[in-house]
Amino acid sequence: MPRRIPPRHQNKPRVRIKVKIRKEDTVKVIAGKDKGKTGRVLQVDAEKGRVLVEGVGMIKRHTRPNPQRQVKGGIAERESSIAISNVQVVTSGGVATRVGYRMEGNRRVRFAKKGGEILDKK
Repeated sequence: MPRRIPPRHQNKPRVRIKVKIRKEDTVKVIAGKDKGKTGRVLQVDAEKGRVLVEGVGMIKRHTRPNPQRQVKGGIAERESSIAISNVQVVTSGGVATRVGYRMEGNRRVRFAKKGGEILDKK
């Protein structure tokens, strides 16, 4: 039987983590079982502080066949999310770096702390 959560903790607001990584960024894993792998960010969850990276954190998922939804049963491999603190953005030169912000004209842009390269595509 699951443990009952006291009322004082039930509706506690979650603190949103400041995220400097965006969808479609290329990142390198710097900690954990997939350390050293690089991949593209598929999804960012700022509430939980986690990112979904293509080809990283693979888990096996057992699925039951469902003919109505054209789902084939069996064991499927898919990505699981990893903590944002375990990834760093990779520049176009392939260097893993931290991210900073600065003003370019009247726009705030992200830049690489190593090398100063601007990371925003626009």
